[in-house]
Amino acid sequence: MTAQIPNVINGRLVASTSGRTAPVYNPATGERTGTVGLSSAAEVAEAVAAARAALPAWADTPPLERARLMMAFRALLDAHKDELARVIGAEHGKVLDDAMGEVLRGIENVEYACGIPELLKGDHSRNVGPHIDLYTLRQPIGVCAGITPFNFPAMVPMWMYPNAIACGNTFVLKPSERDPSASLFVCELFREAGFPDGVLNVVHGDKEAVDALLTHPDVASVSFVGSTPVAEYIYATGAAHGKRVQALGGAKNHMVIMPDADMDTAVDALMGAAYGSAGERCMAVAVAVPVGEGTADALVSRLAPRVESLKIGPYTDPAAQMGPLVTRAHYDKVKGYIDLGVAEGAELLVDGRGFTLQGYENGFFLGGSLFDRVTPDMRLYRDEIFGPVLSTVRAADFEAAVDLVHGHEYANGVAIFTRDGDSAREFADRIQVGMVGINVAIPVPVAYHGFGGWKRSLFGGSPIYGPEGIQFFTRLKTVTERWPTGIRGGARFHFGGTGDH
Repeated sequence: MTAQIPNVINGRLVASTSGRTAPVYNPATGERTGTVGLSSAAEVAEAVAAARAALPAWADTPPLERARLMMAFRALLDAHKDELARVIGAEHGKVLDDAMGEVLRGIENVEYACGIPELLKGDHSRNVGPHIDLYTLRQPIGVCAGITPFNFPAMVPMWMYPNAIACGNTFVLKPSERDPSASLFVCELFREAGFPDGVLNVVHGDKEAVDALLTHPDVASVSFVGSTPVAEYIYATGAAHGKRVQALGGAKNHMVIMPDADMDTAVDALMGAAYGSAGERCMAVAVAVPVGEGTADALVSRLAPRVESLKIGPYTDPAAQMGPLVTRAHYDKVKGYIDLGVAEGAELLVDGRGFTLQGYENGFFLGGSLFDRVTPDMRLYRDEIFGPVLSTVRAADFEAAVDLVHGHEYANGVAIFTRDGDSAREFADRIQVGMVGINVAIPVPVAYHGFGGWKRSLFGGSPIYGPEGIQFFTRLKTVTERWPTGIRGGARFHFGGTGDH
């Protein structure tokens, strides 16, 4: 009998009593390692109530004191980063290098939130009218909720709650039920840092829990990262219930390789961008776009042997470059897309479907796959696969490459590899995509710049961290003030006529 993974409500570990559960697996072995309770709407309401009760005192806590607690939290994360990486590896399956990279990028967002006294400073204008001054405040919005995906169980939540909480809000996190333990591990460090009970709460669950957060009258905002169909649903439902919503959806990120690109650098970048974390990330490069037949031939001839020689293994193998997929169901889905690509007529240069690992035959391991001569009408190209599958779409020239990128419904990230500054500058200016890399395959912004795509990769219009994140988690208030002037101690006052409103 596996142990049930509890919720965290008002600082206490609370087992769900809904009667509904989901299994948690070690993806490398296929072994069931835990059971997570799927919280009911009533249990979600308990978490929201705890956050609501903690809100007044926390919102009144001076920003400098909030920052000091956030600094203590950051120090604990750094001290326990190796343990956290192992927790991620055990339930998600990503190798330790990828898991550690996730933890460090998450910590960057906590570091940004430590600057909240500066980030909340408002503007001041003196004498906007006779004896009239104006200043602005950024104030917390209330109870905030976050709904996060399986692929980054530590980092993506840290895109949300550190900024929200630093701004004076309280938070309810609904992590993925596929790998829930990282959130509990981090929540314990959060408590140890000294944050009051109820400021950060964790409830596990499925659609019932999500809908409870989207419709609860005391939830002021919802932040989401996941697939586009769900992101669209989150945005529409949350907005219909009067909430602020930032919902990041799917991606099909392209990497354009110009004829003058350094091919070795481009191949190295593609290997990490397409196959790192088994392709289970929204910024993974899923489409290589070599410009010109010569460029394409050179690219695939160098890529194919590298993909074939990928070192695949469990997170406990320090030499492993890629781990398993997160669940058997996801393995079947990704394998089905490889089957589909072959049926659609794409040329499968490297087939990962037959991969097995001795001693881990029940694990969810899939080898890297590489397709060539993929065309834009194929579902292999159109759909977000979220696995270690790279499609090569050949472009005749620069304009054809730009048109290809613009023709896709997703516009999360894109990259161009070139030695030509003019081509790079024109690409950056013209391309209609939210995040652009120039000789950088995965252009994820650092914590003090916003992360977010365009088109059907982002609903709600607000990037998820950086300065835009601070704006999302606060309300702007403008105060215009005038104090009467006259003889000190007397009752005579003078008001400038032009300042009267």
